[in-house]
Amino acid sequence: MMNQRIHGAANETGLALFDFSTNANACGACPPALQAVQNADAAHYPDFTYTALRKALADFHGVAVERMVLAGSASEFIFRITSFIAFTARTTQQRKKSVWIPRHAYGDYAHAAHAWGLERVTDIRTADLVWACEPSSPLGQAHAEWSYSPAATVVLDCAYAPLRLSGQPSLNAEGLQSVWQLYSPNKALGLTGIRAAYAIAPRGAESTVVELNALAPSWVVGSHGVAMLMAWTQSSTQNWLAQTLPILREWKERQITLLKNHGWMCEPSDANFFCAKPPAEVTVETLCHDWRSHGIQLRNAASFDLAGWVRLGVREPLAQAALCVKMTH
Repeated sequence: MMNQRIHGAANETGLALFDFSTNANACGACPPALQAVQNADAAHYPDFTYTALRKALADFHGVAVERMVLAGSASEFIFRITSFIAFTARTTQQRKKSVWIPRHAYGDYAHAAHAWGLERVTDIRTADLVWACEPSSPLGQAHAEWSYSPAATVVLDCAYAPLRLSGQPSLNAEGLQSVWQLYSPNKALGLTGIRAAYAIAPRGAESTVVELNALAPSWVVGSHGVAMLMAWTQSSTQNWLAQTLPILREWKERQITLLKNHGWMCEPSDANFFCAKPPAEVTVETLCHDWRSHGIQLRNAASFDLAGWVRLGVREPLAQAALCVKMTH
């Protein structure tokens, strides 16, 4: 039986008053995107071909519309492309397909691989499916390994690329044309409750786009998701996002200083989140349980193979003040 998936944010007890477990933009929700979602026509189906949305996204990224794949969420695409790799192996009677996943990574990569029977390998050069994320989760750092096989399907999870606060991407514009780029703008827009995403296929992979679209259910993105993705391509939304980045940088510096002043160790990060280790006398399990009961939620990084660490999203000063009070007492 597969292990239960672990996520941050709301749980069976509801939302925490101060949620450091989420990587969503702390300045959100983005006003123009939120208005678009609120104005979405929920009484009718969206266009099942998504013609206008596909074109808007393709134009936004300056690529051919034939390279666009819409997804119900980033997680939905993770499972769909994993199933495609597994299905290809079964229909062609080839060997069992393999997957390479960073040591510290989003759990759905491994969960999907397990569900579809892909063998997880440690040598990236032997993998049929390669996962990358930059800035990475949970560390928010550069992706370290790019020496994959030319025959591999490589997916770069760009969930946090719009929320990059420092550093430079490992791949330049030309390098991006050889990998799948997976975008889920709801984090950057502070609208994680809206589930919608899209992927840009590598140049020359248009036939795979057709096959992946055939594996999707009808209306894979609902009206609210369409509204959010369409708003993502608008200059008003991008201007708002650009204005939030300096604010997030300031809040991040303040949050790291606060933690270090109370004896925490903080890992470097290029994103709007980072990993931190509490003082030795405090166990992460006890800390997360105790603080959650007082309205502060942290993300135990043990599920990312970082036992003894927590991942903290950068939050607003009010939340940081609550964090300071809890650390002081």
